[in-house]
Amino acid sequence: MATTRTARTAWEGDLIHGKGETTFGSSGIGTFPVSWPARAEQPNGKTSPEELIAAAHSACFSMALSHGLAGAGTPPTTLDTQADVTFQPGEGITGIHLTVTGNVPGLDQAGFVKAAEDAKANCPVSQALTGTTITLTANLA
Repeated sequence: MATTRTARTAWEGDLIHGKGETTFGSSGIGTFPVSWPARAEQPNGKTSPEELIAAAHSACFSMALSHGLAGAGTPPTTLDTQADVTFQPGEGITGIHLTVTGNVPGLDQAGFVKAAEDAKANCPVSQALTGTTITLTANLA
């Protein structure tokens, strides 16, 4: 069964001096301020599209890796994933780097890297971002 999730942003003003609020409608978890300076300079307590993509990518990748590891008979005890999304004004998103550390009993480093590469290639968010270079660092704890 397909699902649809919804977020909405209300924006006021021009790009440089304006501001907005992004609301997570499906989950109801909150409303978060967004601005150009938060995107191109310093966050200053506001979020950006790139941070939202980083959150989505780290969650999706962790789910995909957990599923793949469990399916191979080596379910993880823990996975800690960080996604760093780089934005260059005038160019857009220039890359995403995933860093994952896992505690996976019964799996060696090479097996973990292989599973992580598979999750990187096949998680739905990675697939949605195929126009962007995605790199990965994977290590066992």
